[in-house]
Amino acid sequence: MNLKEQLKGTGVALVTPFKENFEVDFDALGKLIDFCLSNGVEYLTALGTTAEAPTLSKQEKIDIVNFVYDKANGKPVVVGIGGNNTREIIHELETFPLDKATAILSASPYYNKPSQEGLYQHYKAIAAASPKPVLLYNVPGRTGRNLEASTVNRLAHEVKNIGGIKEASGLMEQCMHIIRDSPEDFLIVSGDDHVTLPLIAAGMHGVISVTANCFPKEFSDMTRYCLAGDYAAARPLHYKCLEGNDLLFEENNPSGVKAFLAELGIIKNVLRLPLVPLSQPVHDRVKKYLKEEFKK
Repeated sequence: MNLKEQLKGTGVALVTPFKENFEVDFDALGKLIDFCLSNGVEYLTALGTTAEAPTLSKQEKIDIVNFVYDKANGKPVVVGIGGNNTREIIHELETFPLDKATAILSASPYYNKPSQEGLYQHYKAIAAASPKPVLLYNVPGRTGRNLEASTVNRLAHEVKNIGGIKEASGLMEQCMHIIRDSPEDFLIVSGDDHVTLPLIAAGMHGVISVTANCFPKEFSDMTRYCLAGDYAAARPLHYKCLEGNDLLFEENNPSGVKAFLAELGIIKNVLRLPLVPLSQPVHDRVKKYLKEEFKK
């Protein structure tokens, strides 16, 4: 079974809950995973940017991954392992517990801005070292360098262990070039919650979502309706979540989603520096939105 079949639908980019003393709150993480799975999310993604992975120690990351495996209840688990030091990523791939992972999600290098050839060689080296299929993750708003469609499709066709991409460039034309020119079994998922509906209409296979942490039923139902071609059913859910999506990303991710989850009583509203909770005016709008749209 290829990734296109295993990871179709909605994956949730799990946050990492913290206690008030900033230790990882595994009880809250378990509560969050149960909430997402019981409301229809198809798979779990651990240690993405939404998980505040840059602020976690290696041991914390390993403990979180093992915990997510145990709580996944047979659902696929994608593990985030990325960065801007290719050799260190390869070392992590060799030392992390990945036997139970379905795939690796690897964000493009940040800050050092490699050329397209550098990005190609970076991912080729990671794919060669990875014991699991690799999902490219293009998020130029965070990394500072766009992984262009020509490079994505070169990797998709030439590197056997590259199984798909999470595309979060926001560039619709680029997305369509990837959809048109990639191999038939290449998984293409949205990394932009706002535009998941039109991207699936264009041919994507689902989403790895921040929104699905706090609105798992609405967002995964919307995604399934889109994949079934029932856009009349999908559109009301898309627009119900639209203002919520704006609030989720207004100041920072995961500050927004942690505010929502705290209001829902699932986690504490605690982040590790350099991230801080939402400003009070935006948090007040979160509470107002939940009260008006979700009667919370």
